[in-house]
Amino acid sequence: MSILKKARDNLFIVMIAAAYIILFIFRPSMGITSLKNSAYYIKEMIMIMPVIFVLTALLDAWVPKEQIMKFLGKKSKTKGVIFSLILGSISAGPIYAAFPLCVMLYKKGASVRNLIIILSAWAVIKVPMLLNELKFLGFQFMAVRWILTVIAIIIFSFIASKIVKDEDLTVDIHENGASGEPVFINKSACVGCSLCAKTYPELFEIKNKKAAIKKGNRQIDEEKLAMAIRSCPMKAIYFPNRQDYDL
Repeated sequence: MSILKKARDNLFIVMIAAAYIILFIFRPSMGITSLKNSAYYIKEMIMIMPVIFVLTALLDAWVPKEQIMKFLGKKSKTKGVIFSLILGSISAGPIYAAFPLCVMLYKKGASVRNLIIILSAWAVIKVPMLLNELKFLGFQFMAVRWILTVIAIIIFSFIASKIVKDEDLTVDIHENGASGEPVFINKSACVGCSLCAKTYPELFEIKNKKAAIKKGNRQIDEEKLAMAIRSCPMKAIYFPNRQDYDL
């Protein structure tokens, strides 16, 4: 049963492994090519991601939460859309480099809609790509494609933000800590052991076999939170002063 549970918890990886096995059985040459391509991208990620993590950590330390909420929060409205388009457009590097940045921005108050705009702009309208598009396909093609893509991104982000809610993301957030900072749960790391809920039942609960933060405004009992963080075997609970608790 434990093997089946692990397979369900890692269904995406199991599906990829199954696809490779099928390719090697029925199309060995395609399977070898796919494996080489995967190895290339893994190598690229290993080279790029450490730099991205360092830059994200520096931005996390340097940029105040209030500024993120002002320019990218739920109340930023048109200003947030414009700033998100600019941020995504001036980026460099592959799209997967944007995910750690977006997690950091989300933790500091960026809205789901603006994160979608940043990711979409990063993928399809960033400046380095537009310059190459201008060179090879001409100004008219680039301009028309850019305008239509921006319109599509704005419409898509609005629709997606109505469908994807905060509780659907893998990082659960409580916004009313005693120090004014949020508490996070990394649901991808959580194994549902329920130790946090037993230690601090006023704040934590188990939903769908994962730890979750109870709804409702309350002040954080930092002593109980410290005990809950220490009790978590996967270190899936994060609080800005966690280094004081992680003993």
